[in-house]
Amino acid sequence: MTGATQNRPAAADTDAVAGTTAADAVAGTTTADTGGSAAGPSAGPTGGAPAAARPPAGPVRRGSTEVSTRGLPDWLDPVVDAARTVRPTQLSRFLPPEDGRGRQSAVLILFGEGARGPELLLMERAGSLRSHPGQPSFPGGALDPEDGDPQTTGPLRAALREAEEETGLDPAGVQLFGVLPRLYIPVSEFVVTPVLGWWRAPSPIGVVDPAETARVFTVPVADLTHPAHRVTVVHPSGHQGPAFTVESALVWGFTAGVIDRILHFAGWERPWDRSRQVPLDWRA
Repeated sequence: MTGATQNRPAAADTDAVAGTTAADAVAGTTTADTGGSAAGPSAGPTGGAPAAARPPAGPVRRGSTEVSTRGLPDWLDPVVDAARTVRPTQLSRFLPPEDGRGRQSAVLILFGEGARGPELLLMERAGSLRSHPGQPSFPGGALDPEDGDPQTTGPLRAALREAEEETGLDPAGVQLFGVLPRLYIPVSEFVVTPVLGWWRAPSPIGVVDPAETARVFTVPVADLTHPAHRVTVVHPSGHQGPAFTVESALVWGFTAGVIDRILHFAGWERPWDRSRQVPLDWRA
């Protein structure tokens, strides 16, 4: 499906948030776990017909930098609650430097509903790239000056802009509903703001620049929570972290770490075999 356009959301990667050791920045990317839920399939989205949404309480400025939970489907409630209550130290072992150092960036974590139920947008970087070739991730990148204040709406604008540039997504169809605590990646000195979005009005998406992106795809949340699709990757450096084998892709690193924490704090995580290891043959 490389280069193809489809009517599903997709996500892209950026050097800002990709990296061999980026998973170290996300708590829970080692074999240690905080306990959390051992929810079965009934505790989270498992596919099937789209869930009913709450009736909007008023007009929602979709595609804007307004953050609103109005009109979201009920199955997103746990994610909304997690975004409101999760502490930075529960997501990351590294906090942004107090002196303001670090390059500000943002990623869009976009949820939608497809034929198999709730799904998440991802993409795969082109294999010809020198940096992290073939690695799946969220769409995102560094903030541009025109995005505005990185402490307020800058990351929101950047997340939407990058998603449009990398996947062709129409930002007017995206409703932002939350922001996770900023994460710091010491190896690249990036400060990453994960922005949560609901794909309210689907639009065609696909590879915009084949030199940058190999493919754009979606992953059912049910597949991400299924124990058969969960593994522990082992990097040649010895680092271990959570990963997902979905849609003919191995999702690992920063992206897998964030997904792992979302599943955990949303109560969607199911018991999985952490001893099931996959060696990672990767060019650092």
